[in-house]
Amino acid sequence: MASYLHAAAFAFCLISSISYTHGYCNLPSKFWCSSAEIALKCGVYEQCKRNEWSLQRDPELVNITLYYESLCPDCKNFITKMLYPSWQKVGSIMNLKLVPYGNAQEKQVGDHWEFNCQHGKEECVGNIIETCAIVIVQKISVYFPFINCMESSAARPEDSAKVCAKRFPVPLDQILKCSNSSMGNSLEHQMAVQTDALVPSHQYVPWVTLNGVHTEEIEKEAEADLVKLVCDTYKGTKPPACSQDNKSQGRCMA
Repeated sequence: MASYLHAAAFAFCLISSISYTHGYCNLPSKFWCSSAEIALKCGVYEQCKRNEWSLQRDPELVNITLYYESLCPDCKNFITKMLYPSWQKVGSIMNLKLVPYGNAQEKQVGDHWEFNCQHGKEECVGNIIETCAIVIVQKISVYFPFINCMESSAARPEDSAKVCAKRFPVPLDQILKCSNSSMGNSLEHQMAVQTDALVPSHQYVPWVTLNGVHTEEIEKEAEADLVKLVCDTYKGTKPPACSQDNKSQGRCMA
């Protein structure tokens, strides 16, 4: 009798399972991918994974990193004529990172770092001001217009920072305090560490990486038409600006 009851229970569970599976699989196929469990039971897991679920993921943003120095003429030209306008057009599909250090050199003296910049002491000042702006403000939508304004100016970095802060809402007092403190010194050292960690090592600035990779071909495309490079790399629906062009070129050799 016990054996009969066990067999009956097993049969009931099996029938219930089959009914459950068939119930879902008898629905229109568009429902088969509504969960991994149903997809497995209906034998379409791999198809759902490949054709349905992958399309539901947000496409990854294009990572653009610029390694530069604040008073390099070619960096200033690239930022103001190419990078900033491109960011305004296709910033929604970009993850942009700025690293102000460039061809500078550093050495540790006691508990702080001394920087030797390619275009003199004022460039070191500019690098640190822009580094402090990036770290303190955090939002690129706020600090990049400020930095672009500074890079558009021929004035001393501290003077241009004061002028640009009147045009763009950044906490200038905090930024300048940072740039003249051990905090700013330490933050600029971190920019040096990031720059020196590049593989291959940078040979000039501006130096652009695309999704962490630098090649001469990537650099040429970035300098010639960054919008096109970003749009060609992006896998999602492209914004209207992807049909536009913009051109510039130039480098400061290390």
